[in-house]
Amino acid sequence: MKLVAGLGNIGPKYTWTRHNVGFMFADKWVLNNNTEFKENKKLKCYIAKFEHNFQDIMLIKPTTFMNLSGEAVIAVMNYYKIPIEDLLVVYDDLSLELGRIRFRPDGSDGGHNGIKSIIKHLGTSDFARLKIGIGPQPPIPAEEFVLQNFYKSQLDTLKPTLKRAVEAVEFYLNNDMQKAQNYYN
Repeated sequence: MKLVAGLGNIGPKYTWTRHNVGFMFADKWVLNNNTEFKENKKLKCYIAKFEHNFQDIMLIKPTTFMNLSGEAVIAVMNYYKIPIEDLLVVYDDLSLELGRIRFRPDGSDGGHNGIKSIIKHLGTSDFARLKIGIGPQPPIPAEEFVLQNFYKSQLDTLKPTLKRAVEAVEFYLNNDMQKAQNYYN
């Protein structure tokens, strides 16, 4: 089973914020697979399960808020005994321009508190990621920028980007990190 975690913040006030592109990605992929999320309070997330090319996929959206995302990821991995090599985390990245996506096999948290939490709970930074660009950041604090809603014109750019991100994750699952990086980065 493959675990894909889309990161974001729960609640209507965060729905269209830049920090929620991981949730937007997850919602798009679930819609494409004619399934839905169900809340699992014990595992601190919404979970959707479906099959993609004969692989079982578990897609989650943590209900812990961004800064505690690692609690949900580790709870799901432990409960379902999912190895770290079967984890992919999808999240926003300030350093990437809006409309761009980038795969990474591992790395630091880059100042992203959701990734920082996952690294802390897993005890390693060696897990696959797909970053979705939300930049460039204007001259305001990052914490303020990521919690702002996208502008209408930015949503017009984001829509095809989310479609591409879903295609990219499906490509990654059918191939490997190196091929996904070569094709999508």
